[in-house]
Amino acid sequence: MRKAIAIFSALCLGLILVVAITHAQMDKSNRPSPPATATLDLGGGQSITIDYSSPRAKGRKIFGGLVPYGKPWRAGANEATTFVNTMDVSVGGANVPAGHYTLFVIPEETKWTLIISKKTGEWGIPYPGQSEDLARTDMKVSKTPSPVENFTISFDKTGKGGTLNMEWENTRASVPIVKK
Repeated sequence: MRKAIAIFSALCLGLILVVAITHAQMDKSNRPSPPATATLDLGGGQSITIDYSSPRAKGRKIFGGLVPYGKPWRAGANEATTFVNTMDVSVGGANVPAGHYTLFVIPEETKWTLIISKKTGEWGIPYPGQSEDLARTDMKVSKTPSPVENFTISFDKTGKGGTLNMEWENTRASVPIVKK
């Protein structure tokens, strides 16, 4: 009887340990690059939501270093950065129908290219290739007033849309978005 109780207790303890480890792995907020969300509310239940992971600079040279110039970058860390729009929009002049997409960028010193990919559900890398691109559009690049430790995606609301901003290190890349 004691042997049965000991085995039962060991199995219960093992089960609790497995559940605790699984929960810890699912808790993305403890990652070095935690999850973040940027939302642009366009009224009437219409919105744009970007989900991404926010890496930290940690004293590293980011653009032209950790993130090389001239190559597609996943615009974040971990899982692919997603772009979900509930209505048709124009992003930097490119038509983007309502839907689910993945974002990539090609950073350069003086301009960035935003890539809106039709391929979804992948890890953040590798870039799936131009055959999966829905659109490419230029982003305006400027310097931030002070260093930005956490990679950040945000929106500035305007009349019929907004501006999508990506900031990290000392760089800000922006592109206008207009509701169609």
